[in-house]
Amino acid sequence: MPISSFRRMGAAALFGVVAALAPFAAQADPGPRAITVSGEGTAAGAPDRAILSAGVTTLAPTAAQALAANARKMTGVFNALKKLGVPDRLIQTSNFSVQPQYANTSGNEQARITGYLVSNQVDVTLDDVKKLGPALDALVAAGSNQINSVGFEIKDTDTLEAKAREAAIADARNRAETYVRAAGASLGAVQSIAETGSGAPMPVFRAKAMFANDAATPTAAGELTVTANVSVTFELK
Repeated sequence: MPISSFRRMGAAALFGVVAALAPFAAQADPGPRAITVSGEGTAAGAPDRAILSAGVTTLAPTAAQALAANARKMTGVFNALKKLGVPDRLIQTSNFSVQPQYANTSGNEQARITGYLVSNQVDVTLDDVKKLGPALDALVAAGSNQINSVGFEIKDTDTLEAKAREAAIADARNRAETYVRAAGASLGAVQSIAETGSGAPMPVFRAKAMFANDAATPTAAGELTVTANVSVTFELK
């Protein structure tokens, strides 16, 4: 066989090997180098709104009597709230019930109703946390015999949320820089940012109480914090 024919066959075989290896070379390309880290940030602020749940529970031999007694006391509760300057839109009935009360029975004795329990509960929002102590005193004085819960809120959390997100990005960058320094690389531009979750305001109580006046029930508003979590991908140089 002529030498030229061997040369042509060798070239064809070499081309075939290169073509076969080409997909593997493409798969081996790692692409741009990057690092993805998480970051968390928080921001705290003083509450400027208080929320309380209170009400009246009355017991009487008949349902009508229990209802009438409850209505009289609840009227006093509403009047007390109005005197404090709480508008109607910030007072909302949260629960109302009429329940028969039974005597203790044994054996086959038929249950006997001994009276009726009426419960009327309202949720009240106070735009000034300093009114919480006087409000509690006024409600009890007006006839409320149940204070179920007290809580605090921040009216506008947008500013706090923005600060928390900025702190989360800074935290992510600090973590990434620590990793790349240890690896002997350097940090490049941000490739992507994803918010992985944000928390509702969580209470962080201060020891100092907020006294509305010397006679009012002392209350402590403390602080509320907002938390933001992000996942950030940085280019590696």
